[in-house]
Amino acid sequence: MTFKESPEAVAQVLRHALVGDDLPDSFTLLGREWTLHRGVFPGTLSAATEVMASTVPYPRGGSFLEIGCGTGVISVTAALAGCVSVTALDINEKAVANTAANAERHGVSDRVRVLHSDMYTALGPTERFDTIFWNVPWTYVEDGFSLSTDLHSAVFDPGYQGQARYIAGAHEHLADGGRLLLGTADLGDRERLDAFAEEAGMRVELLRRVRRIEEVRVMEYHMLELHAK
Repeated sequence: MTFKESPEAVAQVLRHALVGDDLPDSFTLLGREWTLHRGVFPGTLSAATEVMASTVPYPRGGSFLEIGCGTGVISVTAALAGCVSVTALDINEKAVANTAANAERHGVSDRVRVLHSDMYTALGPTERFDTIFWNVPWTYVEDGFSLSTDLHSAVFDPGYQGQARYIAGAHEHLADGGRLLLGTADLGDRERLDAFAEEAGMRVELLRRVRRIEEVRVMEYHMLELHAK
């Protein structure tokens, strides 16, 4: 079953993240302290960051690419988990700075490269990765929905066009035998996602389902893997 989430309710949370004067400049997650820059989506507003950081099958000894790195929890965790090369991309320049700060904070700046990028655009044409991952913005809104701030792109994906680009462009940057992963939730439109995968000649496999009791409801997070047919 697909649950619906009110864009208005989500936008209210975003406004707080942008201007709320009660937000701290750091937070604790996964037993570590993380720097939080204003204008970056906090990694503790839901359990999504914790769940995904804990369930991604990191390619230990290999290379890892994260789209939409935000505060950098997942990319930094990938380096701490044994990835020898991590590339973190985000369309929000504040998130790029935040991820770089957390890589420095946790001593992995030598293994974590952070780039300002709209999807794969900052990558070189020959760059390949053992694993590519995106914890996608699952709140569905129609094409034409206004992304009035950089932070809106953290939770809204109009028409799921970002996810379509993620799937279609991944083959150019996956190493031979590489894995393409996507983190989402039961609030996401799975039928639409499956249709984009089908168009790209891929199928979607559910790797892991994790439930968390949150303030409003029980959220069900999904770790998905896309395979060539």
